Amino acid sequence: MSRTTELAPGMRVRTRATDPVGHTRLPRYARGAVGVLVERAGAHPLADERARGRATEPHPVWHVRFAAADLFGSGDHTVTVELWEDYLTPVEES
Repeated sequence: MSRTTELAPGMRVRTRATDPVGHTRLPRYARGAVGVLVERAGAHPLADERARGRATEPHPVWHVRFAAADLFGSGDHTVTVELWEDYLTPVEES
């Protein structure tokens, strides 16, 4: 995936909102949600591609923090999810 904006800790990002056919490691509860990048969590082969039997190079993985209320409708805590960069798009600040 080519990106014009380099991701960095503290940035707001939105996850993909699609419901792909087959395997994905993007949890349904986090699809389309806005969170904040916490830190890079290494680089690993994209599980979606490996589940389809395709070879894949390592892709960047991030810890992304979400407000629980944004994901589940209630809760005053946060939830941190480890997500591949391929699932993330920077949110333009207004």
